Amino acid sequence: MNKEIVIVGMNHRSAPIEVRESVAFENAYIRDALGRLSAYPSIQESVILSTCNRVEVVAVASDHLSAFEEIKTFFAAQRAHRSHDNLAELAEHIYSYHGADAVRHLFRVAASLDSMVVGEPQILGQLKDYYQAAQRTGTVSAILHRLFHRSFSVAKRVRTETGIASRVVSVSSVAVELAKRIFDRFDDKTVMLIGAGKMGDLMARHLQSNGVQSLMVTNRTFERAVELAGGIHGSPILYEDFPHYLKMADLVIGCTGSPEILVDVGMVEKVLKERKQKAMFFIDIGDRRNFDPKINELDNVYIYNIDDLKNVAEENLQERSTEAERAEGIVLEEVQNFTRWISSLEQVPTITALKQRFEEIRRKEMEKSLSGGLRDLSESQKKALEDMTAAIINKMLHDPISHLKRSSDDDQEATLYIAALKRLFGLEKK
Repeated sequence: MNKEIVIVGMNHRSAPIEVRESVAFENAYIRDALGRLSAYPSIQESVILSTCNRVEVVAVASDHLSAFEEIKTFFAAQRAHRSHDNLAELAEHIYSYHGADAVRHLFRVAASLDSMVVGEPQILGQLKDYYQAAQRTGTVSAILHRLFHRSFSVAKRVRTETGIASRVVSVSSVAVELAKRIFDRFDDKTVMLIGAGKMGDLMARHLQSNGVQSLMVTNRTFERAVELAGGIHGSPILYEDFPHYLKMADLVIGCTGSPEILVDVGMVEKVLKERKQKAMFFIDIGDRRNFDPKINELDNVYIYNIDDLKNVAEENLQERSTEAERAEGIVLEEVQNFTRWISSLEQVPTITALKQRFEEIRRKEMEKSLSGGLRDLSESQKKALEDMTAAIINKMLHDPISHLKRSSDDDQEATLYIAALKRLFGLEKK
């Protein structure tokens, strides 16, 4: 059966955050989603990636065109589940890759070349987490196993052999850069951090290193808020109490994995009255938005989400353009190596089938001749005839097999050549 690597999805460049949210997959339901995805006829292996910047399906399929349509249907079902019925809008934001293009895309994602913040290290950890989730679910086999492990190695090469990670960056550090543009100073400002996971931890440390002295931390699991606050000399706040403390915050940063709105317009209107209309800033960098976008319609309130960090991130990319070019060269080299391996998966059985086909013909003709006009040959003559016919077959197959092996450098050429050999010599019937 044919095996093609495909990727279908959307990212921060192809779709705004509200569209990405409409098809995002919560971690708790990834296993169920993978099960539903595996039920589609052409999908043989699959991994789902769902972060604040991208929602993608990486799959091995029997036919890439069928897989494209099935995965788009899968996304549409996810969107419909969230009561979004504009499927035409969804289609215009989706991209699709197969073959070498899909391999290149995943390698660029792993190496953080496709990230909003080029060089940020978080995406590699997320990639590993989603791959392991698929492994536990049983939707990963030989091809995706090798593809993802190769992508991890590519990311390591890029970080080791280029200066793309010379200055530690992340979405959280870019958010702090944005906050620095909002405030002329941090030492007299109070910050509330909603979310104490990995992103929250990074955010807190970036804020502290940039001069923030008053930092409140809240989290659904209070022990985690206490732990993080203790490490940065901040103040832990019970999650159910954080609305009462909003009036103290000049900057509120949301970085939770929660899919729900935690701060709405009514809540902020009340807080502004208590603050006597003193300006507030909200930065929403979670996987799903936690602050109601309508908050931005209020006077003296400014809200930024993950897409608003693009300008800062683009400046970051300009600084790293030379190193990014070197990284792209590494990716290209690794894509060629991987596609050669993929081609060999089809080459080996094709070569074996081709040899078996010729040997079968040779054997039948030998048997026919030795039981007919050549039946009186001596054993030594029979052996000489055996050797001669085998040598003829080997010489006849030498050029086709050599050409097939050389074609592995070109994925498309190899595919076409294998298909031609199968058809010409009836190998698909075997």
